[in-house]
Amino acid sequence: MTKQAPELPIEVDSETGIWTTDALPMLYVPRHFFINNHVAIEEALGAEKYAEILYHAGYKSAWHWCEKEAELHGLEGVDVFEHYMKRLSQRGWGLFITEEIDLEEATARVRLEHSAFVYQMGKVNRKIEYMFTGWFAGAMDQILEARGSDKRTVAEQTQSGAEEGCEHGLFVVTPRN
Repeated sequence: MTKQAPELPIEVDSETGIWTTDALPMLYVPRHFFINNHVAIEEALGAEKYAEILYHAGYKSAWHWCEKEAELHGLEGVDVFEHYMKRLSQRGWGLFITEEIDLEEATARVRLEHSAFVYQMGKVNRKIEYMFTGWFAGAMDQILEARGSDKRTVAEQTQSGAEEGCEHGLFVVTPRN
């Protein structure tokens, strides 16, 4: 394993201790801390209910992030989505690879390798990265809106690296009916 310094810009305010990447304040926490909290909430609410809550929150957050980052970096279209996948990958969630994206059709397919959830939880034989689904739809919909499209999408996890026989996660984004 080769180690390197973070590729994303991180600034820390010496007076407040607030971390900032690009135009947004950030939190830096250990992976086990985050995932242990995630699992505790899932156990209390049930995976289905928790996934629904995370979908809506993640959708809203991804929309906001893509809007701010597009403005800051002068990005548009597919470049916004690719920048988002790059930043997610650089922040330790896993390696997000856009296998397909078609803005005209409002579709995308994202592969997730080296999932933080799988590293922490192991092969639990179920889809455990559902937290990301709203992120992909929110990102896609912000990009579509910025292009003047009224199409909206939905995202779904179709496989997880935590499932037997699967080496990576897979997510699909399709138009909402």
